[in-house]
Amino acid sequence: EKVLPATVEIVDIAGLVKGASKGEGLGNQFLATIRETDAILHVLRCFDNDNIIHVDGSIDPIRDKETIDIELQLKDLETAEKKLDKVKRAARTGNKEAQKEEAALVKVKEGLEAGVSVRAIELTESEREDYINTVQFITDKPVMYVCNVDEASATSGNEYVENVRAAVANENAEVIFLAVGTESDINELEEYEERQMCLEDLGLEEAGSAKLIRGAYKLLNLQTYFTAGEKEVRAWTIDIGSTAPQAAGVIHTDFEKGFIRAEVIKYNDFVTFGSEAKVKEAGKLSVEGKDYIVDDGDVMHFRFNV
Repeated sequence: EKVLPATVEIVDIAGLVKGASKGEGLGNQFLATIRETDAILHVLRCFDNDNIIHVDGSIDPIRDKETIDIELQLKDLETAEKKLDKVKRAARTGNKEAQKEEAALVKVKEGLEAGVSVRAIELTESEREDYINTVQFITDKPVMYVCNVDEASATSGNEYVENVRAAVANENAEVIFLAVGTESDINELEEYEERQMCLEDLGLEEAGSAKLIRGAYKLLNLQTYFTAGEKEVRAWTIDIGSTAPQAAGVIHTDFEKGFIRAEVIKYNDFVTFGSEAKVKEAGKLSVEGKDYIVDDGDVMHFRFNV
């Protein structure tokens, strides 16, 4: 009766200019907003068009990326220095934990001063988990570079895209490319079939929005599972590696507390056999316990008792 898809909220944050870290333009407002996000999607111009003027007078996605990076790194450096001042006082008293935290923060400070984003600074796993993640540095957020290309480059990218890939190789970042202008025109068509035909004519299998969302899920280590019944089918978003009780807890904490079992149908099996009853007849419905790791696309009934 009701179908509820998963949602991804993408916020367009405008106003970052050189000097934003010092409050220029919408600097402070921009930086406060970006701090609240789970990840950064950084759109880079990777096409030539004399009719669309670039603010810096030329097309150079690496320069554009570095302009943003520098402002974010400067803000993070300010944060690191403030935190370091507090920690140093405790470290001087002989506090071993504070000394470890100081060592981690010094690495971050030195890295930022050298123009390296926090996500690319070499730190041990425990340093990141125990001392750095809690600070919420802006440049520690996962990032996806979205290269905006022209129509001719929609299927294979171009030299600008390759330059971006090379420049971010050490960042553990995602890089995708989309012909945003072309897809914007296609999206204005009312009929879904027409939009699909236009995409196919360009050699594209799907809309850029789907590519973007999948990329964002991968970046944030997320996946989707479904709960199903006659009244409602709903998609739920969970971390990859979540157990059945953890997935149930996303719906309601009582589901996790009183978890008994999960009845699981694999999405592909449901599509192949066409109904829940036929999946059961084929012996493809599995009953799983607390240790079951949920797969992307699982269709699940949860049994619980509180």
